[in-house]
Amino acid sequence: MGASEIATLIKKDIRDGILMFQEKLPAERRLADTYGVARGTVREALSQLETDKFVEVRAGSGTYVIHSEPKDDSSLIEEANPLELIDARFALEPHMCRLAVLNGRRQDFELLEDLCNRMEASPADAVKFSELDTEFHLVLANSTGNRLLIWIIEQITSVRGQDEWRRMRQLTLNQDIVAQYNAQHRDIVKAIRAREPERAANLMKEHLETARLSLTRAADT
Repeated sequence: MGASEIATLIKKDIRDGILMFQEKLPAERRLADTYGVARGTVREALSQLETDKFVEVRAGSGTYVIHSEPKDDSSLIEEANPLELIDARFALEPHMCRLAVLNGRRQDFELLEDLCNRMEASPADAVKFSELDTEFHLVLANSTGNRLLIWIIEQITSVRGQDEWRRMRQLTLNQDIVAQYNAQHRDIVKAIRAREPERAANLMKEHLETARLSLTRAADT
């Protein structure tokens, strides 16, 4: 067995998670025994791995794994739950309102008001309201003009298509809570159009607090 073959096997162990990030590899002598080769061959294999940024040889300490496999973003989305969605939105959407005041265009605000009208016209249709509510928050993100922020909100919002979110929607979206959400949406748009960034941000916080409380109560049932 040559050095390249040994390097390939160790790479596979690292990629498969058998050897973890920052884990110390066995000593050269032990590796030589494991693969049935001379220590010089092991040393050459480790040199290749270091060149490929899979390991780091630290003088007087040993050889450590420095490669980690990138996480699959889709798995994070699939595993997220509605409360995680709300908490992530808390970190972003109040500031989105500030940016909407600074960067939003008249057509953005008109679209937000149109969505408010359409949500208010569907007080008893939870599915329709949820779809329009999702669009409302995406339009608000688009009005910021920040492409990275828009992308992040799109990823967060994709959680709403999952079974757990649909179950929570059935538990929480009664006509009273829909009416409260509609009033909050309307107030947020008014504050943005009036160029009141802090008021808009605080109204968004109140809106998200209402949503989080509703989800928390539903989760306890």
